[in-house]
Amino acid sequence: MPELPEVRTVAKILKKNLINKKVSSYKIIYPKVVDQKSLNLNLLVNQTLKDIKTYGKYIVFDFEQYLMVSHLRMEGKYFIKEKNEELDKHELFVLEFTDISLRYHDTRRFGRVQVIKPNEISNVSGLAKLAPEPFDITKEYIFEKIKRKNMPMKSILLDQTIIAGLGNIYVDEVLFAANIHPLRLGKNITIKECQKIIDESIKILNKSIEEGGTTIFSYTSSLGVSGNYQNFLSVHKSQNKDCKICKTRVEKIKVGGRSTYFCPRCQK
Repeated sequence: MPELPEVRTVAKILKKNLINKKVSSYKIIYPKVVDQKSLNLNLLVNQTLKDIKTYGKYIVFDFEQYLMVSHLRMEGKYFIKEKNEELDKHELFVLEFTDISLRYHDTRRFGRVQVIKPNEISNVSGLAKLAPEPFDITKEYIFEKIKRKNMPMKSILLDQTIIAGLGNIYVDEVLFAANIHPLRLGKNITIKECQKIIDESIKILNKSIEEGGTTIFSYTSSLGVSGNYQNFLSVHKSQNKDCKICKTRVEKIKVGGRSTYFCPRCQK
């Protein structure tokens, strides 16, 4: 699943290729890709794309008068192609610009797009509940959010209403870097450890953004650009391999139904 660094990589490439281009038409191949609360996509025709922003795992296409909000979910990707290029069977939605087309590709069909007015961001339920990203929070903020939670830290850090943008890969990496066991309960985390979570999250996310994200299984950014951060992972997908710090074997468990990797010595 694309996480914050992958989403930012996608947005960066799209921005480089699409800013100041005007929408000429669109095609909806899979009607459910358009959220039920969306305004009519006709409103985007003849509108000029002014900016592309990201919030957590959301991409927001800014046409000034209207916004198109997109969530890639598990397998979503954007590709830029020639207008006359044949449709791929997994391309669900096409936004045609005057000279090129933006294709939304999703094998699982979970992703959604929604057109809204700029002042109607609260109509996007996921965005309305979205917490700040690790770059914009303090240790006091995290401590207040988790100090009464009888939940494992792996599940807490995956909760986008507490911290936005961390998914399964990066939560494993952050907890390892912060020396916190994934099953430690939120109520047992100190304010000092909260600061370490922030510091390590920022460090890891910045490095992944620099490397274009993590390519595991199906993630590729638009135009087929793959990330390199998988070469820097410490524990994720490293079951039975030696820990890079202490040489103890990395273990794999399930936490909240999610595969979780950790070092039993570094993360007691």
